[in-house]
Amino acid sequence: MTPEMIPYLAGCIFVVAMMYASVGHGGASGYLAIMALFSLHPEALKPTALMLNIVVAGVGTYLYCSAGQFSWRVFWPFVITSIPMSFLGGTFILSPELYRPALGMVLLFAAWRLFARRKHDDYDATAPNIPLAMIVGGVLGFASGLIGVGGGIFLSPLMILLRWATVREVSGIAALFILVNSISGLLGHMSSLQHVPEYAPLLAGVALIGGTIGALCGSRHLPVATILMAMSIMLVMAGGKMFLI
Repeated sequence: MTPEMIPYLAGCIFVVAMMYASVGHGGASGYLAIMALFSLHPEALKPTALMLNIVVAGVGTYLYCSAGQFSWRVFWPFVITSIPMSFLGGTFILSPELYRPALGMVLLFAAWRLFARRKHDDYDATAPNIPLAMIVGGVLGFASGLIGVGGGIFLSPLMILLRWATVREVSGIAALFILVNSISGLLGHMSSLQHVPEYAPLLAGVALIGGTIGALCGSRHLPVATILMAMSIMLVMAGGKMFLI
């Protein structure tokens, strides 16, 4: 990528961070989509996305938890198994022939999830039993470390579908889940840091600003249906590209 394109990439990262943070996510699937569209080296996608995820999810965790949108009782069984499994998943390196289709499927799934979450009625939530939550956490943790996302993109729709937490609590739970799994996944893939682009601090800075704005809006329950629809369209385009190149 030419130096002239870096400001455009940074601008896209800012928008993605703001959109995802508004629903409690770190934005890894969006960063992967944007970086793929800008033709970054495949080996740079995973570590860079995880680094940006940590920045945005960290801010989101603080703001959502401060707003009372979190349930430790629901959260802890998922995370005690997801952390080691995310580390394990991060130690695996997929070949481009496997990584691109896998990434494409993640992006298309993310698009469906974001589109489907536009409207949800309130409901009475019931926390899952602990063994089931531990199994789910382990599976999602391994997947997050392997693909290079925080896992919230999978956890959020599952929790809403099975009514394991209220919609408001899901945002806070997903933010912290993403934070810890992104850290664990990056630690398990430390060797890939040599592929992180030299302008990564700039991307992290704009992600921090965008994530803060998005999390502030989301924690105050502003409507995000239009944002989610726009993001789902972008993810469909980027996910489709992974099957064509």
